[in-house]
Amino acid sequence: MLDYDKEADGYDVSRGGEARAAAAAQAVLGLIPAGPGRLLDVACGTGIVTRRLAAERPGLRVTGADLTPAMVRRASGRLPGAIVRADTRRLPFPGGTFDAVTSIWLLHLLDPADVRVVVAECARVLRPGGVYVTTVDKAAAHDVGSDIDTVLAARPRRPAADAADTVTAQAVRHGLRPAGHGSFLSTGQGRSPRSTIADLRRGWFTLLPPGEPGTEEFAARLAELPDQDRPRADPRFGVRAFRKPTADEEPGNSRADGGD
Repeated sequence: MLDYDKEADGYDVSRGGEARAAAAAQAVLGLIPAGPGRLLDVACGTGIVTRRLAAERPGLRVTGADLTPAMVRRASGRLPGAIVRADTRRLPFPGGTFDAVTSIWLLHLLDPADVRVVVAECARVLRPGGVYVTTVDKAAAHDVGSDIDTVLAARPRRPAADAADTVTAQAVRHGLRPAGHGSFLSTGQGRSPRSTIADLRRGWFTLLPPGEPGTEEFAARLAELPDQDRPRADPRFGVRAFRKPTADEEPGNSRADGGD
């Protein structure tokens, strides 16, 4: 796991900056019903997406939450008074507080047990009729079919905690219903061989620890590829939406069951 206190200052630049944030915000807002209400952006990081959610949907009262102090400081600079320091596994809000909850690039960082807890918390603070939107399949999105991906195909991988089917199963388990999906192109995040080697040696590939022989073998093969500084195709990230049913829509309700 990265040290996000240390990463905070350079985080946005290394991950697509404002272009990626704009694309992410548009995809998220496309899955949230129009109108006024309250939105919680959990694990908001530097607030680069959170600020856009607030700016592009003025009727929403947006709150951001993150656990890392340096991220909270940066996000607070973008949305003063709207950011709280909080553990996403124990959100400091009553049940049914928000009309929308978002988690952008969070679930892929967690182990399966924490994914269950986080999805449960997002469902808990969502009001009936509200929508939870999250990114899914982050690691898979980076496999764009390039020569880099061919070299890395044999690397060890752990099951993706944010796989769309896994996230959907957890959402349904906690009373949410699938309510749509979308995607967005992450401009400026295409990998080059040289940048991928740097990522390997920083430990971004979690089952390839820096300095180990296996890691250096992949680095050596990547160094043999042509066009070392040419970025390959940008990834396209997926987003999924889940809606919390109202009382009238719950199983057993006469209206939900077609009764009078």
